[in-house]
Amino acid sequence: MGVALDLDSDLAGLAEARNQARLARTAFQAFAGADQEKVDSIVRAMADAGTAAAKELARMAVDETGFGVYEDKILKNLYNTKFVAASVLPMRTVGVLWVDEVNRMTAVGSPMGVIAAIIPVTNPTSTVLFKCLAAVKSGNAIVCAPHPRAVRCCVRAAEIMAEAAVKAGAPKGLISCLELPTIQSTGELMRHPDVSVVLATGGPGMVRAAYSSGKPTLAVGAGNVPVYIHRSVKDVKEAALMAITSKSFDNGTACVAEQSIVLDEPIAEAGIAAFASQGTLFLSDPDQKRLSDIIFNEKGELRPEAVGLSARELARRIGVSAPSDCKVLGAHLTEVGPQAPLSREILGPVLSFYRTADLPAGFERCRQILAFGGEGHTLGLHCEDDEVIATMSALRAGRIVINTPTLFGGMGYSCATDPSFMLGTGTWSGSIVSDNVTPLHLINIKRIAHEVRPWRSLYQANMGL
Repeated sequence: MGVALDLDSDLAGLAEARNQARLARTAFQAFAGADQEKVDSIVRAMADAGTAAAKELARMAVDETGFGVYEDKILKNLYNTKFVAASVLPMRTVGVLWVDEVNRMTAVGSPMGVIAAIIPVTNPTSTVLFKCLAAVKSGNAIVCAPHPRAVRCCVRAAEIMAEAAVKAGAPKGLISCLELPTIQSTGELMRHPDVSVVLATGGPGMVRAAYSSGKPTLAVGAGNVPVYIHRSVKDVKEAALMAITSKSFDNGTACVAEQSIVLDEPIAEAGIAAFASQGTLFLSDPDQKRLSDIIFNEKGELRPEAVGLSARELARRIGVSAPSDCKVLGAHLTEVGPQAPLSREILGPVLSFYRTADLPAGFERCRQILAFGGEGHTLGLHCEDDEVIATMSALRAGRIVINTPTLFGGMGYSCATDPSFMLGTGTWSGSIVSDNVTPLHLINIKRIAHEVRPWRSLYQANMGL
C-alpha cells in the first residue's frame, strides 16, 4: 500500500508540474505587451505585499525548516522587498531600453518566457520573494519549485506575490509554486516545453540537474569564502566584528558569508584576541573533530540536521559549554582539503582560522580555500594597502569586497555590487554568470540597427587581402 501511495504522490507531482508550466505559459502570453509603467506598478504592489508579510514568512520559514534566526529572516525578506525592489524599479526591462542616435541603433527588451525557479531550504521565502520580483520586473512568468522541507512557507510567499500581482492587473497564473515538489517533479518542470529558462539556487545536485535540463540556466555555486586580514588593517577588532556579524547572521545560512579567516602573522595574535573578545569560542582539536563529525557525513557532505543551528547549539551537541554571548565557533587549522573537513563550506556559524607569514603565503592560502569548493564566489579583504588589493584581486572570485562584511558587501548592501539574492560564480565553478543576478539577466535584447556605412564599401576598402 505504501508503494502505491508513493507512486500516486509522484504522479500527482508530475501532473502538477506540467499543469503549472502550461498555466504559466498562458499567463505569460496574456502579460506580453505590458509596458514599463504597467510592469512597474505590479512590481511595486508585489514589493509592498511582501514587506507587509515579512514577519509572517520569516516565522513560517524557521518553523518549517528549523534553520536560521527569525529576526534575521525578517531582514532577508525585507532586503528583497525594500532594498532590492528599490534598486530594480528604475531599470528599463521591456520595450525600448536605450537609443544610440549617433549609430542609429535602438535596444529593445523582450522577456524570456516562463522561468522555473529552484528554491533552497536555507533561504526559502526570501529567495521566492527575490525571484518573483525579478521575474515579473523582466516581464516573465515564474513557477517556483521549493525544497520539500520548505513547501508551506514557499507556497505562502508565492501566494502573497501572486495575489498582489493579480490585484495590480497581472494575469492569473503569472506567479505560482509547486505544492508537491519532488526531485522528479522539479526535473519535469525544468524540462517542460513551456519553460524557457531555469533560475537555480540550491545544492550541487540540484544545480547539476538544472544544467542537465536542456534549458538555458542561471545557477549559482558554492561559497567557501576566505577573508584575508592584512597587517595594514585599520582596526583589527572592527574587522573581526564584521566577520562575526556576517557569519552568525541567520546562523550562517548564507553562502556569501565568511568561512575562513586568513591572518597575516604580524596581526595574528591581535586578530585571535579580537575574535575571542567579540563572541568567538575557539575549540580544542578533539572538539573540532567532534564538530566536523556532526556537520559532515562520511562523504564530506553537510548533514541537513546540522545546518542553520546556532553556535551555542552546535557546541552543546559536541558536549561543550558555550557562554551566553557565543556567536561563532572557531577552529584553528593548518590545512585545506578533505583531510581538514572544517575547511569546507559550512552553512552554520563556524569559522576556520589560518596564520600566514606574509602576502604571498596569504594569497596561496586563499587560493587553496577558493579551490576547495568556493571558486568564483567571494573573497573578503581587510587592509589599507592598494598593493595588497591588486595582488589578491588575481584570485578566482566574482566578488572581492574590501573592509566590509562579505555577506552585506557581496549581496550589494554595503558595497555597490548589484543588490541581489542570487550571486553568480562564473565559469570557475561551472556557472554561466559571474554577476549578481538582476532582472536584466532575464531579458533578451533586440538591436534595431540602421545602416551607418554603405555595405558596398566592404568591397572597395583595402582589407589587406
